[in-house]
Amino acid sequence: MTKLQNPVLMATIGAAQGLRGEVRARAYTSDPTALGDYGNLHSMDGRSFEVLEIREAKNVVVVRFRGVNDRNAAEALNGLELYIERDNLPDDELDDDEFFYTDLEGLEAVDDQGVGYGTVSGIYDFGAGDLLELKGPGKRPVLIPFSEAAVLEIDLEGGKILIDPLAAGLIDNPDDLIGKPAKPEKPQGKTKK
Repeated sequence: MTKLQNPVLMATIGAAQGLRGEVRARAYTSDPTALGDYGNLHSMDGRSFEVLEIREAKNVVVVRFRGVNDRNAAEALNGLELYIERDNLPDDELDDDEFFYTDLEGLEAVDDQGVGYGTVSGIYDFGAGDLLELKGPGKRPVLIPFSEAAVLEIDLEGGKILIDPLAAGLIDNPDDLIGKPAKPEKPQGKTKK
């Protein structure tokens, strides 16, 4: 039983494939067939999985794990999420402007005035591009686009991301920014019917 200190989600197991214990899995790596290159995969309940074989199949990979030898054992794994320890990810292969999504979690989102909008609590992709989830104390979580227009700068060492709240959809117009005086509304005249 292995308890991970800083787990990074690498794959989610889907349905069984065939009779030999293979499973379909959705890999969250840039190269799905490299799933086994990071060492053993672990479930949150402490089980460890060694990848014996892996091959691509449409939009998933088909994986055979050590000790999973028949369809019944494979079916029992359906829906299981597999993780590795963050330290197993190769930092030395990243360019200066590259990072792992897991490194964004916990960063504070601030605008150029220093106003905080919460911390990054998740990264999602529902098909139209990546979204960052921001959670603040006493606030409901919000999703902002993870784009160059909305996220201006990422400072991993400083623990912050600089955002444009207008481009991120957090405000409707620039006058809504905290710390800036709002323009008074023009009085509405009466209309005749």
